[in-house]
Amino acid sequence: MPVTPLLRPLALLCALLCLPAAAPAKAPVFAPPVLDAISTTLLDSVRNEDIPGAVFLMEKDGRRWGNAYGYRQRDPSLEPVKPETIYDVASLTKVVATTPAILMLMDEGKLALEDKVAKHLPEFTGGGKETVTLRQLLTHMSGTGPGLPRELVWEGYDAGVAEVMKFPLKNAPGTVFVYSDLNFIMLGEIVRRVSGMSLDEFAASRIFRPLGMVDSRYRPAPESIGRIAPTTREPAGLVQGMVHDPTSRRMGGVAGHAGLFSTAPDIARFCRMLLAEGKTPDGTALLKPESVRLMFTPQPGTVGIERGIGMDIESRYSDPKGEHFGSHSGGHTGWTGPCFWVDPDMKGFFVFMTNRNHPSENKSVKTLRHRLSTLAAEAMGAEPKKVSTTTPPPLPAVLQGIDVLNTDGFGPLVGKKVGLITNHTGLGRGGRTTIDILAGAPDVTLVRLFSPEHGLRGVEDRENIANSTDERTGLPVISLYNNKDRRPDKKSLEGLDVLVFDIQDIGCRFYTYISTMLNAMEAASEAGIGFVVLDRVNPIAGTAVEGPVLTAATSFVACHPIPVRHGMTAGELAKMFAAEKKLTLKLDVIPVRGWTRNLDWTATGMKWVNPSPNMRSPEEAVLYPGIGLLEFTNLSVGRGTATPFELVGAPWIDGAKLTANLLAANLPGLKIEAAEFTPDASVFKNEKCQGVRLTVTDRAAVASVRTGLSIALALRKEHAEVFKIEKMDTLLGDIPTREALQALKPLPEIEALWQPGLESFQARRAAVLLYP
Repeated sequence: MPVTPLLRPLALLCALLCLPAAAPAKAPVFAPPVLDAISTTLLDSVRNEDIPGAVFLMEKDGRRWGNAYGYRQRDPSLEPVKPETIYDVASLTKVVATTPAILMLMDEGKLALEDKVAKHLPEFTGGGKETVTLRQLLTHMSGTGPGLPRELVWEGYDAGVAEVMKFPLKNAPGTVFVYSDLNFIMLGEIVRRVSGMSLDEFAASRIFRPLGMVDSRYRPAPESIGRIAPTTREPAGLVQGMVHDPTSRRMGGVAGHAGLFSTAPDIARFCRMLLAEGKTPDGTALLKPESVRLMFTPQPGTVGIERGIGMDIESRYSDPKGEHFGSHSGGHTGWTGPCFWVDPDMKGFFVFMTNRNHPSENKSVKTLRHRLSTLAAEAMGAEPKKVSTTTPPPLPAVLQGIDVLNTDGFGPLVGKKVGLITNHTGLGRGGRTTIDILAGAPDVTLVRLFSPEHGLRGVEDRENIANSTDERTGLPVISLYNNKDRRPDKKSLEGLDVLVFDIQDIGCRFYTYISTMLNAMEAASEAGIGFVVLDRVNPIAGTAVEGPVLTAATSFVACHPIPVRHGMTAGELAKMFAAEKKLTLKLDVIPVRGWTRNLDWTATGMKWVNPSPNMRSPEEAVLYPGIGLLEFTNLSVGRGTATPFELVGAPWIDGAKLTANLLAANLPGLKIEAAEFTPDASVFKNEKCQGVRLTVTDRAAVASVRTGLSIALALRKEHAEVFKIEKMDTLLGDIPTREALQALKPLPEIEALWQPGLESFQARRAAVLLYP
């Protein structure tokens, strides 16, 4: 079928959007060749009937460009698309209506992210539901299934909510990311109960009207039917002006997950508000800036993906991120095809509106959205990726210890009864858990599981974690974080031939997984059973050694005389512990293959999994040995924010002075900026803090311990009467270093204090290293 898409000049489109056309005297903010590429891409998609048509808009630094292409409908007749065409935006509802409604109620003090859902929906109980939080609903980590089964018989809004309330959890809360409509149906109902207004009324009066989103509404008015892009054709006729989503439709067209109809200009107005940190066109605060930032900040507890509050940042659904938009950007997609993506750092966004499921559901726009996003960023100035004429060297095929054990036939465990010390980081390269691998291994009998701090799933952030049962295998789980000794007792080792350790360490002395390993090695030695370490890479590389060697008494956060940043793997440490503790046990270390000491996590090609609730990225891991040293003082190190260990502050700090002091220290590999933040947990909960934000720009260059001590020196200099520097002793483990900090000794002089201990340690370390 021949296609004659409507291509409108920019000035006409700007007039339709009630926007000023770009002044011709100024240099274009967008690259004209890339604009041509966007138009060509969309025209080809229309011509190939991948989509009926589309509206595309983008903006950077207040300058705007966009166009309309093709048709709003093909069936039963061709009707051209216009910039003001109204689309069923499907799941954009979640982030354009429901999420800002929740954040507004938070800003008013009526809700909090850590509120239990049951506080506001008391009927949401049973099977672990009592522990689910609003944060987990907003990040799809609640444990719910994706949606209500279609075969259930019910009708009406209240009946739909009732079905969601009684639908059982599919996973333990906080353990698995499952994109779920149920989460946002509950959030929409919470808005209704807390505000006293239905979600559509709330969104219309509190969001759409203040932003000038004149065409955004649930249940469009009959007189607008001629502007609405239809979706599929059903036996009853063309779906036009009625929500496509079946659950929302059965609920009457108003729900937290779907039901909104909108236009490209209206979604652009919403994006503009996000770039303005919550302000409406007249400068009124619709949302607090910190609430807007939550939408673009990876939230704690997300496993294997990055989700902001309501917003997608990095997941299997983030095709509109393209190749160039940054780590602080975010957006969302809808089942019917639309998407938007906003990059606050770039001060730009794009909106893509289409009805890809007209007239049928058999077309996908994932590749198209990715392509448009990449082009949009390039139009805004991002450098296209250069195509090399030579084949780049591949990432090393790194195999962790469990992969090597599996590949080599489980040698040390064959015929043995095994106890496994592990958590959620015990994963093979394909994502299969070490628990499942050993449970299914031939001639290996997995008898018992042992969990460290933060529990088997790595989401517990409390003391005294109870014993439990693994839901998948039915095996008993012995918590090694619920007693004073924090080690396996004799009873828990009865009947075992060998203990296996497989947990991801991060290369820092006071990260407690290595203490758990040492305690378990000592218990195995006393019980006369073997010990196997399934080694894992050091995610902050194995070359840098920093900080004083422990001279204070050993403890759970200081289990052996090693430096703060030791540059070793767990397997290498196990060899050192066994030799220097003179343990009488058969120790086998299954080494990593394909890794060399200079490689950090990002060079392995493996997906990052948070080793503990507040260790959310390789960048935070490399900062931790230094920033973590400050934790026991009267400082916030960012716990209770979305970026722990990237923020340091307190209510009593002068952020500008601290920033100036750190900039003068010339700390490598870091961007340092003054920051203001309010933790919602941990130290200074709900108190406004001033301090600094540390952004890692070169992981290999970061001297993390030097960074932490530079902060301590700066605070001792500016706030000696308030800063409790003596509290550093617990993790620093070297009183002479702390005394030198108190005396404001220059950092090179302080580092010189460590050299005799470090020279001795390097010799000890060389005797056990496994990797070049």
